[in-house]
Amino acid sequence: MRGWRSGPMDRAKTCCFTGHRPESLPWGRNEDDARCAALKTLLRRTVREVYDRGFHTFLCGMARGCDQYFAEAVLAARADGAQNARLCALVPCPSQPDGWDAASRTRYWALLAACDQVEVLEDHYSPGCMLRRNHEMLRRAQLLISVYDGTPSGTAATVRRAEQQGIEVLPLWM
Repeated sequence: MRGWRSGPMDRAKTCCFTGHRPESLPWGRNEDDARCAALKTLLRRTVREVYDRGFHTFLCGMARGCDQYFAEAVLAARADGAQNARLCALVPCPSQPDGWDAASRTRYWALLAACDQVEVLEDHYSPGCMLRRNHEMLRRAQLLISVYDGTPSGTAATVRRAEQQGIEVLPLWM
């Protein structure tokens, strides 16, 4: 990793992300599905547009599914000329990937290794730690990109809270 740090990140020009896990996506875990490919393309384009608006710090909670698509979109933008794009992981707890299959854990660790900053927010899992992670991302950001289909979920709660706090929300859905 480029740097482990537990201090606060700069809120100015910071974008965070919320989105569904594979179980809640129409294509599930099939990333070869054309709808998944289209969402990933849309995320890459949106990240670049947001970067061009001056948002150079991108916070990601690193969950499976859309969070990781978002992290990959930030890394792709950086590889495609957005040199100042900073990917910062806000990990809810050290055991986040413990119940995941091997491929998901490998992807997670590779993404963390590519992050500019990794911050683990709590020492161990506890009920509500994922939601607290989302609240912390909103506390630090001015913009939220969301992949949200309107169903009740942690993503729904995060979008609702962002709207209540006056944080700009960019909703994406296919």
